[in-house]
Amino acid sequence: MQLNGSDVIIECLLEQGVDTVFGYPGGAVLNIYDALYKYQDKIRHIITAHEQAACHAADGYSRTTGKTGVVIATSGPGATNLVTGIATAYMDSIPMVAITGNVPRSLLGLDSFQEVDITGITMPITKHNYIVKDPAKLPEIIREAFYIANEGRKGPVLIDIPKDITAAMIEYDKQEPKPIVNHNPDSIHEEIAKAVELIKASERPFIYAGGGVVSCNAADEMTAFVDKINAPVSLSLMGQCAFDNTREEYLGMLGMHGTKTSALALNNCDLLIVLGSRFSDRVLCNPNTFAKGKKIIHIEIDPAEIGKNIDVYHHVTGDLEYVLAELVRQLPDLKHEEWLAQTSEWKKTYALKMVPIASEDEVLPQDVIEELDRQTEGSAIITTEVGQHQMWAAQFYNFRKERSFASSGGLGTMGYGFGAGMGSKIGNPDREVINIAGDGSFFMNCNELSSLAKHKIPIIELVFENDVLGMVRQWQRLFYGKRFSQTTIDRGTDLMKLADAFGVEGVRIVNKNEIRDGIAKALKLAAEGKPVLLDVVISKDVNVLPMVPAGADVSEPIMEIDLEES
Repeated sequence: MQLNGSDVIIECLLEQGVDTVFGYPGGAVLNIYDALYKYQDKIRHIITAHEQAACHAADGYSRTTGKTGVVIATSGPGATNLVTGIATAYMDSIPMVAITGNVPRSLLGLDSFQEVDITGITMPITKHNYIVKDPAKLPEIIREAFYIANEGRKGPVLIDIPKDITAAMIEYDKQEPKPIVNHNPDSIHEEIAKAVELIKASERPFIYAGGGVVSCNAADEMTAFVDKINAPVSLSLMGQCAFDNTREEYLGMLGMHGTKTSALALNNCDLLIVLGSRFSDRVLCNPNTFAKGKKIIHIEIDPAEIGKNIDVYHHVTGDLEYVLAELVRQLPDLKHEEWLAQTSEWKKTYALKMVPIASEDEVLPQDVIEELDRQTEGSAIITTEVGQHQMWAAQFYNFRKERSFASSGGLGTMGYGFGAGMGSKIGNPDREVINIAGDGSFFMNCNELSSLAKHKIPIIELVFENDVLGMVRQWQRLFYGKRFSQTTIDRGTDLMKLADAFGVEGVRIVNKNEIRDGIAKALKLAAEGKPVLLDVVISKDVNVLPMVPAGADVSEPIMEIDLEES
């Protein structure tokens, strides 16, 4: 049948199971928004205060539902405002389809009003991108974009659509989505067989897992694998919800802000089994000393990651869900009780513990996040901005469910978490959602409080207010002679008045004895359907520890910091 291009776009989205899109209208996408008006009973559109937040919302929606996030923006500045969000999704391998409008084909390349070469701009930060120049190819391109976003190592795809394409009449026939098939290479069975022999021969195996476990929905297979080989576990920042953090096998993160226990396990293991992780520099710290002399098995879907950052003894290239299931099937039940007893002892000895800086009544982030964990029973979805608060969330919240954590790991995007939190709640209306922020990140996107109020999205925006850019200040304290250049922000903004102005509920915690009731009040308000700004006032001198200095060995973290200022 014949439909105009905009109706074809919506019909193709419906084919792919899309029921929610995020975005912001403008001239080049007016036809698409007209179609959204006609289809509003089938597709919900969430408008944000800024296109970047819409992109982050599509990302958070994807991370916490496992579906493909969709974002729409107009041409020119609308499209360029998506760039940071697309790069964030690309670095963290998140499936997303970004649809941008552009000027009519006759005006392309003429420096027309609000024209920009968005495909050229985003080429390095997308798995693939398109500019549609033939109306007849529009359905095929949309379908292909969704397939590419989800096949193999996932990631964002951009489709740029000139305005006249959205108005053109196009032949449309409904199709079922092409099944996603991750084709494992022929060598995979031989690679798995060798991995089985290495694991059977190991006396002190150590599992390190990343975001790939979450991305390919292999959390259950990973748990079965841990049970099968009876080994301790560490997770990357991206892999935080891949394994139940309350289990005895879990030792905490590994890397720059990881636990001493995980570093000791790394240095004392005889086999490191890496699942769906790319060996980020924040994990390796010093690639020349990381796991030196240890046998490493790297299991990864993207062959480009094998040997890229560190040499490994053996690799298995393929779909992690399949590989783990095969390992569990082929391995006998193994026991490493003495090794686990040793890691459990280290875990007790080197437990993370913040100490008050000024007084016993001081609010410590550890106490806040652990109380949040207790009251939500570890079942909430936690999103974060980037900075100290991000590390505290990973250190002190005990994730028990998969797809419960959304944070910008690769790009480190301040301003990510608020949009991601909104997208997470839209995709998971029955789950509690809390975005944990520092006030530096919060002021990058506080305009999105208006989006919470407009759409009545009942998330909790938890802001650790210390009037400094905490993580940058921490580096200045340690490595720049305590010269705090432009990291003391002191804006003087009353966050409770700001909450009132935007039409959301405000709760403030300033003393330790207010933590329990303050969090309970915020959770109650959110449960009643009310968005909440939870302002938690902390000292500017609270730091993230442990911390491995750049270039140092992962086993040599800083455990204490001299707070005396010069």
